[in-house]
Amino acid sequence: MKLLVFAHTPPPHHGQSYMVELMIEGFGGDCRRRRKNDGNKFGIECYHVNAHFSKSLEDIGEFQSWKMLLVFIYCLQAIWCRFRYGVKNLYYVPAPGKAVALYRDWLVMFLCRPFFERVILHWHAAGLAKWLETCVQIRSRALTYRLFKPVTLSIVISKYNLADAEKLLSSRIQIVSNGIPDPCPDFAETILPRRQARFLGRKRILTGEAPGAGEFPQTGAVTATVKILYLAHCTREKGLFATLEGVAAANDDLAARRLPMRMTLSIAGNFVTAEEQAEFDRLMQRLDYAGTVSYLGFISDEKKRQALREADLFCFPTRYLAENQPVNLIEAMAFGLPIVTTRWRSLPEMFPPDYPGLVSGQSPREIGGALILMAEQAGEQLRENFERQFTVERHLTALADALHGVE
Repeated sequence: MKLLVFAHTPPPHHGQSYMVELMIEGFGGDCRRRRKNDGNKFGIECYHVNAHFSKSLEDIGEFQSWKMLLVFIYCLQAIWCRFRYGVKNLYYVPAPGKAVALYRDWLVMFLCRPFFERVILHWHAAGLAKWLETCVQIRSRALTYRLFKPVTLSIVISKYNLADAEKLLSSRIQIVSNGIPDPCPDFAETILPRRQARFLGRKRILTGEAPGAGEFPQTGAVTATVKILYLAHCTREKGLFATLEGVAAANDDLAARRLPMRMTLSIAGNFVTAEEQAEFDRLMQRLDYAGTVSYLGFISDEKKRQALREADLFCFPTRYLAENQPVNLIEAMAFGLPIVTTRWRSLPEMFPPDYPGLVSGQSPREIGGALILMAEQAGEQLRENFERQFTVERHLTALADALHGVE
């Protein structure tokens, strides 16, 4: 099966671009760049048009005149591949609920889809259907339906996502969860023993006992330090400031209960706007954040794995408009980290039933209470959840099955 992949890969780095990169690599790479076709076990050949419309996170969804020219250039590449390589299937990642991104999709569908027999949409963002119904004019909504539908196949990554695919009258809809390569295959041998020891120490403190000296050796078991990690773009929507306030609320609660436990926060990620970075810098001048919060900036590969290994809890109280199935939560699960996140869009579907770490919104008091509650939880359950649902092998197998179904 030949697939024209009209989507971008990093940079900029975010969940959608990373998953597209994993798909192309998993299916044997871009056939336009390979000297010969070695094939792959999934039987899918990818011909990649790397549609870079944004140079940085700040550019995403913003209007810039040069982006219109790029649309035509990328569409010409796609049409050339259609005839040069005989590719009949167009794979496309539709926009989230943003006007400029939607206009881009209109142009791509108008220019490209007459040349392809089948259109496959992969819904990495969520909420387009609701946004079309509530936030745009009737003419824009009607034009979107006219240019997109009918769609041969819509691949969604959650049940919440089904509404987006159904709105465009997809002939087939398939749910395929995201999946990543296991970032810690030695979890049971090297990470789990430390997780269990620190978990038992936290549990003893919260029940009024003193932890053993070996459980928190860096503090001599006088005051246990619980390490919270925030790993995402540093924005209010993604929950940066709610996490800061939640950790402060948790520490106030622990102090009021006279418990020898203190939470610290490591923040990893880039700021998207100068205004939010300036607000963060002002907050860091507060005395109650001194020694509690550290900013790591953007980290990747080994530094990111180290941060996930050393953390005790993961906090991500997102309310991002297009949030769907974020890769950072899958990574945290792979490292067996107890997670505090929101009941927002697709996120509850990622967790076991009745998972206690879900909060309703970005209330600091609720987040602080959830952090203390999850300090009493071990992470093995989420590691098992990763192995059961979110491995890259499972993802690629299900994705290949869905794609082959169109032929």
